[in-house]
Amino acid sequence: MKSYCVPGKYVFLSVLLLMAVIMNSYSQEKPAPDFEKKGFYIDLRNQVMTMEALKNTAKELAELGINTLVMEWDATYPYENNATISGRLAYTREEISSFVNYCGKIGIDVIPIQQCFGHVEYILRHDRYSSLREDAKDLSQVCPLQTTADSLLFSDLFRDMARLHPSKYLHIGADETRLLGHCAACKKKMEQEGVSRLFVDYVKMMCQIALKLGKTPLIWSDMILKHPEAAGALPKETIIIDWNYGWRNNLFGDIGLLKDKGFTIWGAPSIRSHPDNWYVTDWATHFSNQRDFIPYARTRNYKGMIMTSWSTSGVYSFIRDVGNEVVSMEPIRNNYPLSGFRILIAAYAWSLQQKQALDPEAFVIRYAKERFGLNDAGGKKLWEALMVPPELLIKGKPAQSQSIAALAARNNEAVQLLKELKPHRHQKEFEHFRLMADLRAYYLSFKEILALYNTADFSRKAAGALIPRVQVLLNQAKELDRRFSDLNNGFLKNPEIIYQNRIRNQPVQWLYERLAGINEK
Repeated sequence: MKSYCVPGKYVFLSVLLLMAVIMNSYSQEKPAPDFEKKGFYIDLRNQVMTMEALKNTAKELAELGINTLVMEWDATYPYENNATISGRLAYTREEISSFVNYCGKIGIDVIPIQQCFGHVEYILRHDRYSSLREDAKDLSQVCPLQTTADSLLFSDLFRDMARLHPSKYLHIGADETRLLGHCAACKKKMEQEGVSRLFVDYVKMMCQIALKLGKTPLIWSDMILKHPEAAGALPKETIIIDWNYGWRNNLFGDIGLLKDKGFTIWGAPSIRSHPDNWYVTDWATHFSNQRDFIPYARTRNYKGMIMTSWSTSGVYSFIRDVGNEVVSMEPIRNNYPLSGFRILIAAYAWSLQQKQALDPEAFVIRYAKERFGLNDAGGKKLWEALMVPPELLIKGKPAQSQSIAALAARNNEAVQLLKELKPHRHQKEFEHFRLMADLRAYYLSFKEILALYNTADFSRKAAGALIPRVQVLLNQAKELDRRFSDLNNGFLKNPEIIYQNRIRNQPVQWLYERLAGINEK
């Protein structure tokens, strides 16, 4: 019998070749996982949009590849059995159904959020629900030990949301419950069983209500990450949303602990958040948030991404009568409306579609060319205008008029750059950039006068000198109001436009009245 053998050198070469193939397969970078849920969050606690604008926004989001909307209806929702909660700008049930059905036809799943723990001022402001308050004066949170009353109320609100939203998901909030352990009963439980158990027992009850309705509950991550000891008691179906608006990862706690317990994690960056307000948008932070957090979420195998866009801080100021009866409730911090942020939405859509991290400057230049018809130099100017630092006040001490004047001079750089640019397309969208810069200039002029009003040298004579400067601002406000109304006509409900203009100008009007009163005496 003939025997066959391979010469040793060929065996050696074959082994080397096989090893090279294996090593090459390991060295190749695995494709980053895609997100199953590519979502956007619409906050209607403030700056209530028209139904036409909501549908147009959903259509554009769908065209950009978004497949999920999370809707914070708040008091705009037309509650049935708890109609007391619904506000003056509430939609009809027919409008909500029409919107949800429309979104379904264009491939968008609409997930409602029904806050049930913190951020419930819009519920607890009413006497009907006052017994549920954790604190008689701080209306932000229900007492988690009022289990019977809490479960009855939120079972009804969850059912109501479920009737008009066929989504398999229900977001139940559970973030920023800053009053944990505040009342005597909660404090006792917290001391005996720990703050995590106090939080988890209540959230578990809310999750089980959602599950009985056939809904998968979503919660925000911050509180369970800060107090994770009892997290394992939550239903395993619970999806936890890790929100990060530009800070270090794991700021609230180690998300890995929750992944190890088997929880599904989604992520949530933001295009409007602190320190944004009417006069400031921190463009640099929002672009870098997308650049950094979305790739990070891919590496951690997050299953969904929901871009948030906050119309307000979620904190409120109240006018009260005796007995803490709430007369009115006003949001603290109003951001510029969502109408002005398409560039950040487009950057988000790009970041979801691409596996590499966003290059903010390159994106803005490309967007300026494709969207506005500008050249490279024009795109660079737009980038420079957006990157003018947004600081308003000197931290840690009262702002001086000189320092505010310096900030105003820097803001004027953005104003001038935006004036120089001549967009060939989508001029209305571009006008939002100009209005934002002009609103900031108006605000800084006001703050400069206010700083003089608060100096030790202020006198009645000085009041007379400041009045003409404030009158100039009041005249400027009329033109700014007109531009704001024109740009947001059809986007915000008309009463909302009127309200936004009025409350934005109140500080200037009040200063004028005080100065006039001093000057007359």
